[in-house]
Amino acid sequence: MFMRKHHIFLLAFSVVCQCILLVQSSVGFAQVSAAKPYKILVPFAAGGSSDVMARNLAKQLSDQTNTPYFVDNKPGGGGGVAIEAVAKANPDGHTLLYGTIGTNGVAPVLFKNFPVDPVKDLQPISILAFNPSVLIVNSTLPIHSLKELILYAKNNPGKLTYASAGNGSISHLAGELLKTTAGIDLVHVPYKGGGAAVNDLMSGNVSMMIETITNAMTLVQSGKMRALAVTSSKPWPSNPELPTFQQAGLPGYEVDSWTGLFTSSATPRSQVDKLNAEVAKATQNESYKKSMTAIGVEASSSTPEEFAAFVNNELVKWAKVIKLTGTKID
Repeated sequence: MFMRKHHIFLLAFSVVCQCILLVQSSVGFAQVSAAKPYKILVPFAAGGSSDVMARNLAKQLSDQTNTPYFVDNKPGGGGGVAIEAVAKANPDGHTLLYGTIGTNGVAPVLFKNFPVDPVKDLQPISILAFNPSVLIVNSTLPIHSLKELILYAKNNPGKLTYASAGNGSISHLAGELLKTTAGIDLVHVPYKGGGAAVNDLMSGNVSMMIETITNAMTLVQSGKMRALAVTSSKPWPSNPELPTFQQAGLPGYEVDSWTGLFTSSATPRSQVDKLNAEVAKATQNESYKKSMTAIGVEASSSTPEEFAAFVNNELVKWAKVIKLTGTKID
């Protein structure tokens, strides 16, 4: 009889313990589920490189904070649609912008009626990644170095053509910067997107292009393109044999394509610092770094002040190029 009562007591005790654990688990789940999610606005359609990078970041931040981060694609207006949405969002730091050199370094000084002031209406959180480009020429050309290209262009003004993804694109402005820095005459051939530009470059209809390193080196491996120099300030780890423009004989030329995280300018600094710390932590995660390296970019971070100064310098730099070359959008 005693043993029977003892078993009944143990069974009842076990059920009570399981109920307590279930309640605790439910409370913990509710706490996680109740955490306000973060929304990362990407100013491009799904599937592009910026979208992929943003989703890598969202996954990493979700994993390390146990709080949902998700991507919301808002293309249009040279990035203006997404930027305006972030600038006008509730200033609690939960609506973020995955900005790029094009949307936050070029578009604000290229578009006459850009919807917001990127300096006054946005608050930089951190740089996120760098992705340089490479100057490639069709392999049928008798050009094997940057010095040879500059000499050829000076001896044959207007003969060399360069393709771009369209007027105002970074591939266009990088070509214009090359023209002004080297003092050479190149003919710009704009396309509606990088794919069409690459096709004509492969067929020899245009002479050259400044293309992202991942795409450029794939073209070089085909044997139809020749890589001359990388646009970054330092040799790129994945292709250390490529000289920078400065090493190749053209000091002062540098184009580092970049992405960074922004939020509304009215967001409390404490929230900005919290997000900045999480980004810095993410860039130390090996899995996240590998996911970025796999698509040809280098994960990075900075303080909000460093990023703000960097963005301001980019705006000044590209405003000068646009004014000097008379660049206009289609």
